[in-house]
Amino acid sequence: MGLDLKVAFDIFVNNFDIFAHGVMITILFALVGTGVGFLIGLVIGGIRAIDIKETDKPFVIVIKKISHLLSGFYIFTLRGTPMMIQAIFFYYFFRDLFHWSMFVAGLCIISVNTGAYMAEIIRSGIQSIDRGQREAAMSLGMNDFKTLLYIILPQAIKNSFPSIGNQLIVNIKDSSMLNVLTITELFFQTVSIAGSTYQTVETYFISALLYLVLTSLAYLLLNYFEKKMGFKQRPIDMC
Repeated sequence: MGLDLKVAFDIFVNNFDIFAHGVMITILFALVGTGVGFLIGLVIGGIRAIDIKETDKPFVIVIKKISHLLSGFYIFTLRGTPMMIQAIFFYYFFRDLFHWSMFVAGLCIISVNTGAYMAEIIRSGIQSIDRGQREAAMSLGMNDFKTLLYIILPQAIKNSFPSIGNQLIVNIKDSSMLNVLTITELFFQTVSIAGSTYQTVETYFISALLYLVLTSLAYLLLNYFEKKMGFKQRPIDMC
């Protein structure tokens, strides 16, 4: 079966409101997931980057080791399992506890999933900072927390910005996995329209173009901010 562009155009025009709704939900989930995931990543990544020193008190060493273990388990499990499986599992597992809707569950799941990736991005950014800066801050009387908060993290975030931006592009596409919770994002709407029009090729062609437009706009916007921050122009790599 070939692609009929006229049919595709007619499907797009006749179902514009449905496609537009799907695009808006996709953007919402990508932005919320990236933003909240970034905050989670700051906390988890910061914990992962804390060093265990020989001079630490035994109680502090135990707390740090437990924190490393829990944060490592979080990252290992969330990065090692598909978000589609996570969506189904967490929604039904916590449904009786939180009494949440699928929409709220979807926002939480994409945020928690993104947080695992963000944590590793932030951790790598922290470890890329010269240790001399940490030692200089400590010599001025700053403790580990203040050194991390005021000296290390601002530089780590700036160094990690390209990877953080890439995660936004990934979330635009990966939000399609939440269709298992009947979230009416772009992919869910595409499936509905294809089922009602029986024009599968043309409908998915429109959906592919819309995803391409969204990721391209995100790429251009991120590239603009990276130039403002002094980064070289990123290669065309939208994950």
